[in-house]
Amino acid sequence: MSDTSGAALRGSQETPAVDNSRRVFLTQATTAVGALGAAFAAVPFIASWSPSERARALGAPVDVDVSKLEPGQMVTLTWRKQAIYVVHRTPEMIASLAGFDGQLKDPGSKASEQPTYATNVSRAARDQFLVVVGNCTHLGCLPKARFEKAQPDLGADWPGGFFCPCHGSRFDLAGRVFQGSPASVNLRIPPYSFSNDSTLIIGKDDAVQGAA
Repeated sequence: MSDTSGAALRGSQETPAVDNSRRVFLTQATTAVGALGAAFAAVPFIASWSPSERARALGAPVDVDVSKLEPGQMVTLTWRKQAIYVVHRTPEMIASLAGFDGQLKDPGSKASEQPTYATNVSRAARDQFLVVVGNCTHLGCLPKARFEKAQPDLGADWPGGFFCPCHGSRFDLAGRVFQGSPASVNLRIPPYSFSNDSTLIIGKDDAVQGAA
């Protein structure tokens, strides 16, 4: 047999070496990519299982159990990405709203934003519950609750209310702005209603408004 035929025979009998390490790598990489793709595909479905936060951001109503809010206390919640203050006013807090209209920029809330049922001295559907957007109407900072009267840094005639630490705007316990404040209008009142004696619904005002 010639050398040429011998070489051909040897070539047909030899099997190329298989690179097992490369095969394992490719298998693992394909599996990982497939798993990653499945994870991304699952994101919209997982998100749809818990839509409450997204719904709230879009303006879905928020329920508040005001039966757990003691007189004199305030709770802060979020609706439409805004801070909402809910204050359970005491009879003394309500009484403090009278007698200083001359110190307010808009005592009758004629130039301020609130639903019709909150266009009154207490700026509320029910006197004991104040519901306001907790953003200063100057530049949007969050005013602090300063409910006690005659605080040293706010003056002996301070009736209690809210103080904005950013630029010094002051608001009474109905969210009405005081003269001399950078803010030009009262704190805004969001739409709300009561579905019963203990449940406040922020963002929905088509329920019957009742007096407590």
